[in-house]
Amino acid sequence: MRYLIALAAALLIATPLAAAELGDDGLHKPAWFRVTFKDVQEDYADAAAEGKRLLLIVEQRGCLYCTEMHETTFKDPRVQAMLEEDYFPVQINLHGDVEIIDADGYVLSEKAATRRWGVLFTPTMIFLPAELDTETSAVQQAVAVMPGAFSAGTTFDLLTWVKEQRYLDQSEEDFQRYHARRIRERDDGDTH
Repeated sequence: MRYLIALAAALLIATPLAAAELGDDGLHKPAWFRVTFKDVQEDYADAAAEGKRLLLIVEQRGCLYCTEMHETTFKDPRVQAMLEEDYFPVQINLHGDVEIIDADGYVLSEKAATRRWGVLFTPTMIFLPAELDTETSAVQQAVAVMPGAFSAGTTFDLLTWVKEQRYLDQSEEDFQRYHARRIRERDDGDTH
């Protein structure tokens, strides 16, 4: 009997957390993603009305790194709380045909928009500024672009760095230096 209990416990520990449910497009659909008409100006206005920052997250069907982010990074309580409380996350499909209206009013499909923005990797997180410029594309005015999957610690620090508008700091503390300082301050050496 003890063997069966130990085996069951080991299986539970070895089983990864499930990612958010997949939609018909093959992309993860956590509850904190905003379902919008993908009009960047409109999404920005809705985010601002809630006191939040617009965040575009580009993903694609079958992306192992997107799954990793949904299974681990986005499930971290610190990261999830920031995504829900401080950001207005809108999902963009790297190969999608859904119409988007870019920040400058340009109308195109998701896949054409991601090509226009130069997105090469998924996931890619595009952080829009506190004040949107309607004359330039979303990516041209992004205050940070994070291509690829990162640990919860790195993602949490980037979410904090953008939220606190540290990109406006003219000192020499760019994000990498900020992140290194935060690791030292936590005094744990853990980037997770």
